[in-house]
Amino acid sequence: MKVLLAHKFHKYTGGADVFYLEVGRVLEKNGHDVAYFSTVDEETINNDYKKYFIKSPDFKSKSIIKKLNAFTKVPYNFEAKKNFAKLIEDFKPDIIHAFGVITQISPSIFDVAKKKNVPLVVSMNDYKHICPNYKLFHHNKICEDCKMNRFYKAVVNKCSHDSFSFSLASSIESYLHSWLNIYRKNIDLFLFASDFMAFKTEEFWGAETFRWGKLMNPFNIPSREPNTTKENYGLYFGRLIEEKGVHLIIEALKFNKDLPFKIIGNGPQLEELQAMVELYKLTNVHFLGSMWGDELDDVLYNAKFVIVPSIWHENFPYVILQSFAAGVPVIGSSVGGIPELLGERRGVLFDPQNIESLSNAISLLCNDEINSEEMGKKGRGYVLENFNDEKFYQSILINYNSLIK
Repeated sequence: MKVLLAHKFHKYTGGADVFYLEVGRVLEKNGHDVAYFSTVDEETINNDYKKYFIKSPDFKSKSIIKKLNAFTKVPYNFEAKKNFAKLIEDFKPDIIHAFGVITQISPSIFDVAKKKNVPLVVSMNDYKHICPNYKLFHHNKICEDCKMNRFYKAVVNKCSHDSFSFSLASSIESYLHSWLNIYRKNIDLFLFASDFMAFKTEEFWGAETFRWGKLMNPFNIPSREPNTTKENYGLYFGRLIEEKGVHLIIEALKFNKDLPFKIIGNGPQLEELQAMVELYKLTNVHFLGSMWGDELDDVLYNAKFVIVPSIWHENFPYVILQSFAAGVPVIGSSVGGIPELLGERRGVLFDPQNIESLSNAISLLCNDEINSEEMGKKGRGYVLENFNDEKFYQSILINYNSLIK
C-alpha cells in the first residue's frame, strides 16, 4: 500500500508531530511505501519528499507585507494545493492520511485529494473543525457559543489569544471553511483518539453527516520498570496555563496541607500560581521548574499519584499514559477524553467544579495504599496491552481498509 502523510511540521515540536511521524515509522516498518508532505525550515528532518514541501508562513516577520502574506494563506493556501497535487501525480498514493494541516498548510489540500479521487483520512487532534480557537475554551471556561455556525461569537468573546484581530481572523477562517464545506465534502474518514471528540463533533454537525473511526495516539512505552515503593508526595507535570487547571490543585491543597506536592513545568500562569501558594501559606507545595527525560522520570516514578486537573475538554493527554507507564495512579478531571483513559478503575475522577471532590480524591489515594497500588498496576497493564507497534498498526489498517476497495 502506498500512503501519503501530510502534517504542518516534519520535525519534533509536540505530540501531534510525534503522531504523524510515528504513523510513518510503523507503516514503513511493515513494508508500506510512505511519502510525506509538510512545511520546510532549517529544523525540518531530511527526507526524499522535501522538494514538495512549502515554506512555513512567517507570522513573526518584522515586515508588514510578509506578515500579511502569511495570514492570507491561512484559510486557503494555493501554493500548498499546487505542490500537493504534484506530489500525488508523482507518487500515486492509494490513500492519504492528513493530521494537523490547519494554519501552516490549510485544508486546501483536501480539495486536491477529492479531485484526484484518492481516499482521504484525517486525524483530528483538536476542535478547530468546530471551534475558531480550536479549544472550546476561553477566559477560564468551556465554551460552545459557536455551535450552529455562529462563528462571530469568537469575535464577541475575543477567544483567540484574547485579541480582537486574531479572533476576527479565526472567525473569518471558520466561516470560509464552512461555506466551502471543506471538511465533510472531502474527508472520507475522520479519525479521533477519543470517543468524546467524535461525539462532540456529532453534536455540532449532526451524527449522520460524516463518517468516523478510532485511532489512539501512539505512545512509546519506556523500558524502565515501575518502582516497587513510592514516596509520599503528589505530582503535577505539564504546562502552567489556564486551561490545565493547576489552580484547582492549589485550592484543594488548602485541605490537604500535610501532603507534600511537586509541580513540574513552566508557563504564563507560574507567577499567579506561586502567588496563590504564598497567599494560602502552603509550605507543602514545591515548584521544580521544567524537567525532561530521566530527570522527570526520577520524580514521576517515585510519586504517590499524579493529578491531571484540566478544565477544558482535553482530548488525549499524554501525561496520563506517562503516569500509567510508571505504574503511578492518576486523579483526573471528568472532562474531555480523560474519563475514557481512567475507566475500569485505572484512576480517580473528580468534578472540576467542586474543589471538595478533588480534595476527597487526594485523601483517598493518600490513605488507601492497596487501592492506589492496584490502580497503578491497571494503568501499567493498559499501556502495555494497547500501546505497542502491532496494536497500533492493526488499528491503522482497519481504518484504511474500510476505504480501500
